[in-house]
Amino acid sequence: MTVVTRFAPSPTGFLHIGGARTALFNWLYARHQGGQFRLRIEDTDRARSTPEAVAAIIDGLTWLELQWDGEVVHQFDRAPRHNELAQKLLDAEKAYRCYCTPEELAEMREKARAEGRPARYDGRWRERDPSAAPPGIEPAVRFKAPQEGATVIEDLVQGSVRTANEQLDDMVLLRADGTPTYMLSVVVDDHDMGVTHAIRGDDHLTNAFRQTQLFRALGWQPPRYAHIPLLHGPDGAKLSKRHGALALSAYREMGILAEAMRNYLLRLGWSHGDDEIISTEQAIAWFDLEGVGRSPARFDMEKLLSVNAHYLRHSPDARLVELAAPELAARLGRALDAEQTERLERGMAGLKERAKTVLELAENAYFYVADRPLTPDSKGAKLLSDREARANLAELANALERLDDWSESALEDAVRAFAEAKGLKLGGIAQPLRAALTGSTTSPGIFEILLILGRDEALARIGDAVRGP
Repeated sequence: MTVVTRFAPSPTGFLHIGGARTALFNWLYARHQGGQFRLRIEDTDRARSTPEAVAAIIDGLTWLELQWDGEVVHQFDRAPRHNELAQKLLDAEKAYRCYCTPEELAEMREKARAEGRPARYDGRWRERDPSAAPPGIEPAVRFKAPQEGATVIEDLVQGSVRTANEQLDDMVLLRADGTPTYMLSVVVDDHDMGVTHAIRGDDHLTNAFRQTQLFRALGWQPPRYAHIPLLHGPDGAKLSKRHGALALSAYREMGILAEAMRNYLLRLGWSHGDDEIISTEQAIAWFDLEGVGRSPARFDMEKLLSVNAHYLRHSPDARLVELAAPELAARLGRALDAEQTERLERGMAGLKERAKTVLELAENAYFYVADRPLTPDSKGAKLLSDREARANLAELANALERLDDWSESALEDAVRAFAEAKGLKLGGIAQPLRAALTGSTTSPGIFEILLILGRDEALARIGDAVRGP
């Protein structure tokens, strides 16, 4: 048997962190099993489905590098097939036409609410002759659900779960306007796409009972279900925007790497011993549904940033330059030139050790590409406002200008010798020098910066600082 999984989002909003995790689990399981991962856009809700949301889903999966197999299936396009199967159930007397008026359905809901029970259809047209239908009412088509016994699902995460059939009413398959409902469409599409495993959030568990009944009524084998617990915030409450439950695109824009996001999402509800940093290749080799926990995982933004920082530190410098360059260009108001790009590449090794996101990396790297004269921040400006500090920098510049060797070790020896000759601690000259070169009091090592900026640029920046604003 070839394993086939599917990610089936509704395009009524953008792809969020929970949906991204569901897609990842389906993708990993298919790849681990040597099977197929399919993408289906469940766009039967025409009033709420938008092209922008579809595009965001495609873009998010592409960014995460979760490539699907085959063409994208759009559920709305398959409405004729869904109607065909509804008719088959009608012909087999496993479905019936319901002529309830909207007023009757509202009355049922009000009565259930008054009696403190779930609102369910009371089956009044289940055995009734259609000839008794009131005039002018277009019927819905309802499934004739089993009324006795229980429906049991051997869930690959939740274990054996069951519900009494009397708790499930006759769901609508076709609305009065002839359009198929989500429940019918999902069953038909899962069957036609050959889905063997449906991995999804446990908020779909109740749907699984109804869908299992429908599969069996059509003479089909249901897929194996795996309902994974939903994500919670750090406080244990259901994940919401206040916890950081943003659209996936927002994490990309803040500078999270795709591989870091995959690693972090993998560990939200799935474990492999004490392993925290897991490459995608290793995840494919290890992933199984036995490792999925039954308790809700907690989303932790700080943990995501920590994982991202790890991947930044281990990313090739050239790749990080490509990622940071657009941010720097936007701040500069123009593209980086060759000299700025080279400077950035040479400085990246020291920069990436200090950053948690690409945005932070770009912010920290700006001094390497900034136009002269630099505009120091408040702490840097305070250091450079000191007349003695500027006088010392002027003398240091003269000493550095005389150097024949502009290597990191030679620069360090020269600065240390200057501080000693002036009776200063190293910080007494290094901090004003840092402010002159970077506009800040925090940066990579000062001798590394002198080396990467090069003689001409470094001395020019020191000269700017000496002259002051």
